[in-house]
Amino acid sequence: MTTVNVPAVARHRGTLGTAVLHGVRVLGGEPTEVLVREGRIADIGATGRSGAAARRIDATGLVMLPAFVDLHTHLREPGGGDSETIASGTRAAAAGGYSDVFAMANCRPVTDSPERIAHIADTGERVGSCRVHPVGAITLDLAGRDRAPLAAMALAGARMFSDDGRCVDDAALLRAALVESARAGTVIAQHAQCGDLAREGQINAGSAAERTGLPPWPGVAEETIVARDAVLAGETGARLHVCHVSTAGTVEIVRWAKQRGWPVTAEVAPHHLLLDDTRAVGGDTVYKVNPPLRTARDVAALHQGLRDGTIDAIATDHAPHPAHRKAADWCHAPFGMIGLETALAVVAEVLGDGGEPDWALIAALMAHRPAVIGGIEATAGRPLRAGEPATFTLVDPHADWQVDAAKGESLSRNTPFAALRFRHRVVATAVHGLVTADRGSLLSTRA
Repeated sequence: MTTVNVPAVARHRGTLGTAVLHGVRVLGGEPTEVLVREGRIADIGATGRSGAAARRIDATGLVMLPAFVDLHTHLREPGGGDSETIASGTRAAAAGGYSDVFAMANCRPVTDSPERIAHIADTGERVGSCRVHPVGAITLDLAGRDRAPLAAMALAGARMFSDDGRCVDDAALLRAALVESARAGTVIAQHAQCGDLAREGQINAGSAAERTGLPPWPGVAEETIVARDAVLAGETGARLHVCHVSTAGTVEIVRWAKQRGWPVTAEVAPHHLLLDDTRAVGGDTVYKVNPPLRTARDVAALHQGLRDGTIDAIATDHAPHPAHRKAADWCHAPFGMIGLETALAVVAEVLGDGGEPDWALIAALMAHRPAVIGGIEATAGRPLRAGEPATFTLVDPHADWQVDAAKGESLSRNTPFAALRFRHRVVATAVHGLVTADRGSLLSTRA
């Protein structure tokens, strides 16, 4: 039994108290009963052992998964309140089944000091609907020149460092950051984009760039950085995490690094799993993202990388932008898509391939492994068993719903999945027995 202290979320819809979830399918297994008491899973298969005080919740047919962990969320606070805030972004995360998100450093001001780490953590504790883990910048002001105080930020609570949105092109600087990160027991998450090769790229090189006349963003610009950084991780023994893998070549490089026993992990975003670059050629800037949507061959390689363990985690790269900015012409519109509220639906669709998905694999990709990579496995991504915190999400596997871009908890509406239909949908989320999202008032009750 785990006895760690699990911090509560600030904003929630009530508590489960003592309750029995009837008919729920744990990790997609046979229907059973799950007893929750005092914020923990007290029993599974609890028929007759709940006591008269237990509230009965009809969860017939719903799939119970450990609540998700997102290693890659842009909450935009401070400095981007017209696109997202910590309050709105964590509401979106809870609605998507997440208990924990890692907030990327590219705010204004940049999260590049212990004080700014503390500020974001404190704000998350005050207004968050899920737990917020600040990501510290690798370089001061994301400028790629001077290393930020990684050790001091680690002492302030940072478990991951990234200049996401920009690549640390300087190999010596990146190596030094890896060494310092290793000493602190943290991880470096790299946005792989060689500036000399990507230049002002806007769309995937090849057919998409040729058909649109837009500046090409070649896959080799990603792959060369991943190969370089993997070698540095192998040489230093420091942990490297590759952000938003998008090409078949990168999958091969990560596979090669793992075969050599190097401490390299990788994530993929839901949009790169479902959409290819043919979506972008029509000029709708909702499909403009960095790295860009790639070819169908790349998408297939990402699917295989998930299934064979080369890719460790799903991470949303939730990147909200206000409508007026996305309405600009392609070259002036910002890169990015939102994805917290649709991630599970997309991943289940991809891994289900027309049938029932491997729910245990989804739990590994969206909860267990991200928690380990982010260093929060003591409190997040825990297995669903007696004695563990009641931190879970419930999924309707027969929802048959359509994404409505006008609705959602995020302040922004730049979803690439608008009007698409999905079979699976998160209907409720609980964190340590607190109900943080509840689409149909399934769990909610006020203490």
